[in-house]
Amino acid sequence: MEQVMVAFRQVGARGLGAPVVILMLLAMVVLPLPPFLLDLFFTFNIALSLVVLLVVVYAMRPLDFAMFPSMLLVATLLRLALNVASTRVVLLEGHNGGDAAGKVIEAFGEFVIGGNYAVGLVVFAILVIINFAVVTKGAGRVSEVSARFTLDAMPGKQMAIDADLNSGLIDQAEARTRREEVGREADFYGAMDGASKFVRGDAVAGILILIINIVGGLAIGMGQHDLDLSTAMRFYALLTIGDGLVAQLPSLLLSTSAAILVTRVSSAEDLGSQVSSQLLNNPRALAITALILLLLGMIPGMPNLVFLLLGAAVGGLAYMIARRSQEEKAETPDVQPTSRPEESSEVRELTWQDVHPVDVIGLEVGYRLIPLVDRNQGGQLMTRIKGVRKKLSQELGFLVQSVHIRDNLDLAPNAYRITLNGVPVGESEVFVDRDMAINPGRVFGELKGNLTKDPAFGLDAVWIDAAQRDQAQTMGYTVVDASTVVATHLSELLQSHAHELLGHDEVQQLLDNLAQVAPKLVEDLVPKLLPLAVVLRVLQNLLQESVPIRDMRTIAETLAEQATKSQDAGTLTASVRVALARSIVQQVVGPKGEIPVIVLEPGLERLLQQTLVNAGEDGAGVEPGMLEQLQNALQDTAKQQELSGQESVLLVAAAIRPWLAKFARHSVPGVRVLSYNEIPDNRQIKVISTIGRNAKEV
Repeated sequence: MEQVMVAFRQVGARGLGAPVVILMLLAMVVLPLPPFLLDLFFTFNIALSLVVLLVVVYAMRPLDFAMFPSMLLVATLLRLALNVASTRVVLLEGHNGGDAAGKVIEAFGEFVIGGNYAVGLVVFAILVIINFAVVTKGAGRVSEVSARFTLDAMPGKQMAIDADLNSGLIDQAEARTRREEVGREADFYGAMDGASKFVRGDAVAGILILIINIVGGLAIGMGQHDLDLSTAMRFYALLTIGDGLVAQLPSLLLSTSAAILVTRVSSAEDLGSQVSSQLLNNPRALAITALILLLLGMIPGMPNLVFLLLGAAVGGLAYMIARRSQEEKAETPDVQPTSRPEESSEVRELTWQDVHPVDVIGLEVGYRLIPLVDRNQGGQLMTRIKGVRKKLSQELGFLVQSVHIRDNLDLAPNAYRITLNGVPVGESEVFVDRDMAINPGRVFGELKGNLTKDPAFGLDAVWIDAAQRDQAQTMGYTVVDASTVVATHLSELLQSHAHELLGHDEVQQLLDNLAQVAPKLVEDLVPKLLPLAVVLRVLQNLLQESVPIRDMRTIAETLAEQATKSQDAGTLTASVRVALARSIVQQVVGPKGEIPVIVLEPGLERLLQQTLVNAGEDGAGVEPGMLEQLQNALQDTAKQQELSGQESVLLVAAAIRPWLAKFARHSVPGVRVLSYNEIPDNRQIKVISTIGRNAKEV
């Protein structure tokens, strides 16, 4: 007994809800219920349907009431169990007439339909037709279509989330939340597609139960209780119709709730607010409606008083809405540009203040793109650029400078230009009122719009209207707005030019931060062993080859160790790369234990080493024909690796790695060049291709 009590305490009051409901349903089906309990359960059923309907009306979006499909199933089972319980009472006690099956059924049988079973049959048939043929059928169709389109749009939505995450617009936590929401949305509409079948089945069951009850009641009344046909019809038909109406009213309410929920569009307003803001917020439409009603009211033979009263009411409502809109505009004065102070008649002497420094990172926009950067007009570009800077700063290891934004009337209205140290490095066009649908390589249809190229990655894209967003995601496109396009382009350019953003001040700040945890290391390194300019050059070399400088302690320790042997920035960079080998390989191929690599044929590798020794690190003595063949072979291999979903890694001797890395960076982007001594001991290599002396794969 004590164990049972402990188990009940562990379950708690909330955990008993589902078992109690199941026991209640079984009791209504198996045990005979007195009329009072029937009245109580029928009233509870109506109240539950009203609560569900109001919750749906005040929900902001469908996922706010995600348990609706389960609630719909429970309410349907409750109603069917009540039908079984009331049928038992009607057939057993119906010959007594009146309130034999409870006051609620009697009220619906006597008051609602006036005690006339013919009227009751008609009313019941109309309710069933409305519920089954109109509301339930429409809601089921909408649920089916919504479920299909939601599932089809999942890949596009997931890619859009990944694009926002990669561009720094959102962090990992928000991306995880949005992925969970996409999954919940698919589960919800899938469940609603199935739950709508319960409502349709309930409507069919109501018709069959009515027919069975009337036939069974007549047989029992005339065969067992010796009632004549008219008396039996009056008793059993009225009770059966009252029972059917009591059941159909909650069924209609729940069907309406399901229809409202699946046809809702997610927004920050409930249904009532949307009606008032979208339907009743246009005084012109109301005024025209009022005029039509007044004209109809003046036609002889029409119900003039009704039309005139309603027309006057609608006209008054239109006048009130128009007047309120004018008052709101009057309270919000237009923002006027500040006037420039009048220049002095005397010519002012030039000073150093008139010489403006060059912006490290600049963004120039055409005049039509000003709403993107104006927060007062809902522009999100400033926030997204801040997210890009935060993400890049965390990835690269130093604070990326602020982006200075200004308008440029020399640009096209929809154009923007990104500059580094005053020099343009990227330019494109975007449209504020449109979305860009990017083809990631596999889509299931074509979109109508202006064909273009994604400025960040060069992928095929289409500028589409905002209304086509869901359709494009369903086809597999990645859809982004204009702010995201600019922010992603900026992110890619800053990442590829990260070495140009690092200067003396940034390096000094990195050393100052390192001095807080390793003061002796920094004190011995700069300026005792190396000047700051050499440290800067080494860090710039790392960034130029896409190696982050987050691990400043390892970099500083390696520089301090190698500074006594060489002061050359290239040699020091090679030593630092060996020290960072694990993080470099992790960045290139991830956690895989086996690294697929491309190697050079030994004869070609020796030839390049001899040529570079004689001609210098710039490779001026390398034969142009061999360079072209080497480039073509690397490009072919890189394409094959890209198709197989693997990174292209060229593994060479340490002596020629810097020159080949520079060669690949300019001629075969995407190929990462590693030396043999940069492979960690815990990784294995797998040669997938060998480039021979004639630069052909063998």
